[in-house]
Amino acid sequence: MATTFEAVRAEALFASDLQSSQSPVGGEIRAAVASTLRRMGVQGCAARVASEYGDHPEIAVARMAWALAQVRATYPAGGSRTLRAIRSLRRPGAVIRPIAA
Repeated sequence: MATTFEAVRAEALFASDLQSSQSPVGGEIRAAVASTLRRMGVQGCAARVASEYGDHPEIAVARMAWALAQVRATYPAGGSRTLRAIRSLRRPGAVIRPIAA
């Protein structure tokens, strides 16, 4: 099962211009994910994925499988150091509330 971070990254890679035939390496995948998220946003990437599944489902399935595999290989399973640090600070039963603007 994909985590939320995996799903968002996979959608961004799916929506990027990077192709599996280019045999991209970790740095290229990270750059493609980051630039696509900056350019399209999370919702824009999800919309692109949905559109491709509607228009070309046979191709979209293979591309998403590739994108998810690349994301899982590129990003560590435990998340970033920042994410691990935040998780380690949580107390059982603690409620995290957004900061008021």
